[in-house]
Amino acid sequence: MSTEGFKEILYLVTGAAGFLGGTVCRQLIDEGKKVRAFILPNDPARKFVPEEAEIVEGDLTDIESLKPFFALPEGAEAVVLHIASIVTSSPDFNQKVIDVNVGGTKNIIELCLGTPQVRKLVYCSSTGAIPEQPEGTAIKEIDYFDETKVPGCYAMSKALASQEVLDAIHHRGLNACIVHPSGIMGPGDYAIGEPTQNLIRIINGELPMGIDGDFNLCDVRDLAQGMIAAVSKGRCGECYILANEPVTFKEFCRMVTDESGGKKVSVFLPTFAANLMARMMEAKAKKSGEKALMTSFNVYSMARNNRFDSSKAKEELGYTTRSYEETIHDMVQWLLAEGIIKKEES
Repeated sequence: MSTEGFKEILYLVTGAAGFLGGTVCRQLIDEGKKVRAFILPNDPARKFVPEEAEIVEGDLTDIESLKPFFALPEGAEAVVLHIASIVTSSPDFNQKVIDVNVGGTKNIIELCLGTPQVRKLVYCSSTGAIPEQPEGTAIKEIDYFDETKVPGCYAMSKALASQEVLDAIHHRGLNACIVHPSGIMGPGDYAIGEPTQNLIRIINGELPMGIDGDFNLCDVRDLAQGMIAAVSKGRCGECYILANEPVTFKEFCRMVTDESGGKKVSVFLPTFAANLMARMMEAKAKKSGEKALMTSFNVYSMARNNRFDSSKAKEELGYTTRSYEETIHDMVQWLLAEGIIKKEES
């Protein structure tokens, strides 16, 4: 069921105080759309939600607190963009991650099905929910998710939640599609996530060495545009990978230092050496109770196959990606404007 032709659509956005959710809200509002934002009670990131958005507070794991979010005026139509989740780089099982990412998605599904005015759900999954393929093979969309085929609690939770969405589509008549973003970077990351932290460390000369591997990061603005496009163009029951070309950490560091004038990272450890160092850091962190600067899972993430095929999203959603150079330039300018980094004195 398409949303084409409906003039007054209310966009219900979960995770609206987060990096991607906030960017989606801003883009929708810039397009003149009406937005209702769902955030946690007393979330300090509330200040980053556009003031034009109607804010509803609640907890994804409490279906009663979600009901006001789905309460629609008579005659209104709505679409749901479910973006909220707990993201963790730790592979260890975490019940809260499962409760929020899987249980919360089940609650969203129930309320979408129980609210006739909701025309469509777009669920934000992750490329992590898709099993890795051999090196040299581009990873494509799948039509069944098995949490035992992916590593780490976050990826498992996204696989489980994605399958819940597909099951509701196939067996209960839910009108929905799924998008799978890879890593997220770009300006506006007020929470200072891991990619932004690494960029700041590179600029400040706080990264003495890197890993000789690669990763796949997308500009948050491109991901937001892809997700919004899925509302009108995404086909029911279909999945869409929103990714970029992989970039080596060495090349990423070069682009950051070229843009910022920061100190160059000159040493890049091969995977086996990085694994040894990560294990030592993890053992030290376990004794001290502090967070390890580098983990075995970090090393795995950069050694794995990070090549994803976004051709389906490009063809059907009009998804596009800008260059890493452009994103890094805009990130550096944003960090300077926010006073998070300081301009190098000449």
